[in-house]
Amino acid sequence: MKAKFLFPNSFKKIGWFLFVPSVIITVLISVLHINSDEYLNVNVFAVYVDEILGKHHYFKLIKNSILDEILTISMILGGILICFSKLKVEDEMISKIRYESLVWATYLNYGLIILFTIFIYGTPYLSVLFHNMFTLLLFFIIRFHYMIYKLNKANQDDE
Repeated sequence: MKAKFLFPNSFKKIGWFLFVPSVIITVLISVLHINSDEYLNVNVFAVYVDEILGKHHYFKLIKNSILDEILTISMILGGILICFSKLKVEDEMISKIRYESLVWATYLNYGLIILFTIFIYGTPYLSVLFHNMFTLLLFFIIRFHYMIYKLNKANQDDE
């Protein structure tokens, strides 16, 4: 079976290069409560702006920190490239593991969203939803690579 929707294997390295530093920096910003609005302030085009206790603006240039946007885009693009780049040997067993890992990650991700919806309220819930943007990719990466590791270990033991 030919997987037409997967990126070439070489894209996986680019994915790791984007994903790992972005995750580390994002975790550090979250854990250390660093105000990321103080870094990389530039003029950006905003389609919609809602100022706190202020006016709503459409299609306006504003001064904004783009650190959050850079980290978010890097994590998403990196995660997608890691998840959906071919392995050096891409066979039907790998495709099965990829599919099962994606289903498993989706169930786990949405199961956690349900739990957080029941037990977390207010502003912390928004933080949970923000971080949840990346957990599906993270769960898939962890599960897929763990299952590949187990498959390779079983193959080595058989030899």
